[in-house]
Formats: sequence, C-alpha cells, structure tokens
Amino acid sequence: MTTTLQKTPEPFDLKSELQEHQLPLWVPKAIVAGAAVVGVLLAVSGAVSIAQAVLIGWALTWALPIASRVVEGGRKASDRTVTLLVSSAFGLALIPLGSILWLVISRGGPQLSAEFFTYSMRNVVGEGGGIYHALVGTLLITAAATIISVPIGLFTAIYLVEYGDGNRLSRSITFLVDVMTGIPSIVAGLFAYALFVIFFGEGIRLGIGGAVALAVLMVPIVVRACEEMLKLVPNELREAAFALGVPKWRTVVKVVLPTAISGIVTGVTLAIARVIGETAPLLIIAGLTDSVNFNLFSERMTTLPVFTYFSVKFPGVPPEASIDRGWGAALVLIIIVMLLNLVARAVSYFFSPKGER
Repeated sequence: MTTTLQKTPEPFDLKSELQEHQLPLWVPKAIVAGAAVVGVLLAVSGAVSIAQAVLIGWALTWALPIASRVVEGGRKASDRTVTLLVSSAFGLALIPLGSILWLVISRGGPQLSAEFFTYSMRNVVGEGGGIYHALVGTLLITAAATIISVPIGLFTAIYLVEYGDGNRLSRSITFLVDVMTGIPSIVAGLFAYALFVIFFGEGIRLGIGGAVALAVLMVPIVVRACEEMLKLVPNELREAAFALGVPKWRTVVKVVLPTAISGIVTGVTLAIARVIGETAPLLIIAGLTDSVNFNLFSERMTTLPVFTYFSVKFPGVPPEASIDRGWGAALVLIIIVMLLNLVARAVSYFFSPKGER
C-alpha cells in the first residue's frame, strides 16, 4: 500500500505580494535630492545660468519614472510620471510668486522704519517722508467700502437663498451679480465719478467716492460668498425651527446666520483683500495728495496703491528715493493682504462648528 504525502501549501502573504517589484522608499528621495544637488552645484560654479541649472536638475528627476518602469512596471511608472508632472507644474507656478516676493522684499524691506510709517510726504523733496497719509487713506476708504457693501451683499444673499425660491427676480439678481463680478475696476471708478459729478460738479475728488467704487467691486464677491455659505446650512435646522413655530425671519437670524457666520466672515475678509489693492478706480475719484486727510467727505485722499503708482511713474529728481518709497509701500500692501488672509483662516477655524475643525 502506497501512501502519498501532500505538500502543505505555503501561507499566502498579501503584504509581500503587494510589495514585490517595488523601488525602496529611499530611491525617489535620493533621485530628487541628487538632482537638486547637481543643479545647485552647476549654478554655484557658474558653468551654466540659474535657469539652465534648474532645467538640468529637472531633467535628472526623470530618472525616477524610468527606474520605476524597469523595476515596477508600466502602471506604477505612469503614476510616478503624472506625479512628477503635477509637482513640476506646481513648482513652475511658484516661480513668479517667489520672484515677486523676493524683489519686493529686497527692495522694500530696507525702507521700513518708524519714520516711514509715521510721516507723510507733505513738504518732502528727495529723501525722507513716509506713507502715513497713504496708509490712513487705505484703511479709511476700505473700511467705508466694507460698511457699504457688506449689508447689501449679505441681505441680497439672504433673499436669494431664503426667500427667492428660484423666481424671476432672484434669477435676474443672480445674472446681474455674475455680470458685476467680471466688470473691470476702471468701470467702477467711472461709475463713482459720474455719480458724484451729478451732485458736486466736474473735477470732484473725494475719499468716499473711492469707497463707493470699491463697494461696487466688493458687492458681487460678498453676495457669492454669503450665498454659498448659506446654502451649506442643513435644511434640517430650518425645518426644526419651523416645527417649533419660529418665524422665518427669526430662523434666519438665530439659526441660519450663526451657523454660517464663519464662512460669511471669511468671504467678507477675502473680498476686502481683493479690493484693497485696486488702483484704477481710486486714481479717478479719490485722487492724490501728500497730506494726511481723515475726512472721507472732504478733499482728496491717497491710498497705498495710488502712492506706489505715482512714486514709480513720476519719481522726480533724484528718482531713487521716490522709487524706494514705492517699493516700501508695495511691501506694506502685500503684508496687509497677507494678514487679511490669515485673519480669514483664523476666523474660519475658530468660528466653524467643532466637528469641522
């Protein structure tokens, strides 16, 4: 009698099967690091230009998808190729931003001082002076534009979401908001100028006119931001309030708005950051002055973008001091916009529901 012994099958190891024919984790990092080192060495040695060194380093990174095709196969190699292309596009997009920041910081950074922030340009010729009058004008005009545009934009968004219900009026408002979103800023300045000419005559220049022009640009942004935030509020919250007999207006005030407050404040802050750097409408209606003006309803008022434009466009003799002040004003404007974006992120984090943090 013959006894046949069956061989016990080896246990199937899924982990080892999935990791078979894979590049070690250190290989991609080593290839990218090696390409970066080669590019830096070529640029430092002066053998090639910086642009050529970047291109050579980028070309060397393509050793990764080639090695992946040899070891891991075509599917994984395609994945690494797409990853490399997306990363390259991201790096390419950062080049203009990085160059602008480097240029503005390197040229404007040395201008930042106590005198630069506390002195105006009144009776200043050549060196000296500062941006105090332009900083005051920027803050006052932007604050007035916010006061004008936020109630209009918020109430419009509430009507579209809570009361419009897709009727003809709400569709017309939505269409007009979409049109206003794309209007050139110079058109807003012409509108504000034409409006104030009716009451004050030709040649009028007022800070409140600049606020009206910026409000025209802010309103569609605020409407869109608030509308999207109100739409995100769950209908169950509204229905629960209605079931308790709460009127609609009180439901909006006590339930809908508090739920969407973080997104609304974030949208408003981003709208402010969008218009605070506008130049064209303020050139038309707000004008230019070298003195401090705290009254929005009297005389001209300078803002940082307008101050920067005139400092570089008409620097005077000698031009170096005026151009340097323009770079300093541009850096301050970038810092303000960055702070506004940080405030928007902080508000969105701290005022959002705890489950979304």
